[in-house]
Amino acid sequence: MPDVLDPNRFTVLFANSSDPWRSTVDGLLGPMGVKTLSVRTGRDALDLIEHNQVHVAVLDVDMPGLGGLQVIKRMQKLTAAPPAILLARQLSAQLLHEALGMKVFSVLGKPVDFNLLLDALARVMRRHYEGRWPV
Repeated sequence: MPDVLDPNRFTVLFANSSDPWRSTVDGLLGPMGVKTLSVRTGRDALDLIEHNQVHVAVLDVDMPGLGGLQVIKRMQKLTAAPPAILLARQLSAQLLHEALGMKVFSVLGKPVDFNLLLDALARVMRRHYEGRWPV
């Protein structure tokens, strides 16, 4: 797959099987200068991460095929794995413990509060990219 990303834009991958949710996120972040990539499955997410520069991966725990935790485990084997934000309908102690052990940047409950998502993305930018758009 050719690199379809503009290297001068902060790029966020959203892997979630809900089409309306992905459309809403695209509409909110696009005007802010954020490039969004949206996929339905964990396998598609891994393919994009392996072949393109992705600055943050927002992954749903419950996707067809590979779920968010499985994608993160496979991402961690890559040399340039992006920070991950995990979305989950059930925020159990076990899930949070596993996510913490995998160094997931943040875990957000579903339905997602978009203000919390924006805050998590801003914190990723501050911590991993020193508050600047990565280039």
